[in-house]
Amino acid sequence: MGVVVMINLDFFMALLNDMFFSMIPAVGFALVFNVPQKALKYCAIGGALGHGCRFVLLHWGVPIEWATLGAATLVGMIGVHWSHRFLAHPKVFTVAAMIPMVPGVFAFKAMIALVEINHSGYSVELWGLMIENVLKAVFIVAALAIGLAMPGLLFYRRRSVV
Repeated sequence: MGVVVMINLDFFMALLNDMFFSMIPAVGFALVFNVPQKALKYCAIGGALGHGCRFVLLHWGVPIEWATLGAATLVGMIGVHWSHRFLAHPKVFTVAAMIPMVPGVFAFKAMIALVEINHSGYSVELWGLMIENVLKAVFIVAALAIGLAMPGLLFYRRRSVV
């Protein structure tokens, strides 16, 4: 019993750490995008909830692309709720909250592999590494875009889906 509680406590602390440190870039980019000062805390909460949701889904074994889609959709839905509540455009709350989920590491690894291919010549391993990281980055960015657009497609549609 004590081991299970310790594992759950470790996971909970890692989740809180992930959520806290994802608030920082969300607020930073909200400031860059000139978000009103009253909305900054909601951008931080949205960034924390989105990144925390992705963290939990990754912990459960969901691939990062699908976890990002789920987290981005959650942030989009919450942004629509806040936009109705505070009479602002949903993008005020959602765009900055999505920034912590941008796949910078995968794009960086792809570029490093490309530079290595340029420097040392063609290698099957380097080429595979580059393609894998490029595809992962592209699919994560696509998941962010689809998740950001999902509430608009569901809630603001004038015609029926069928």
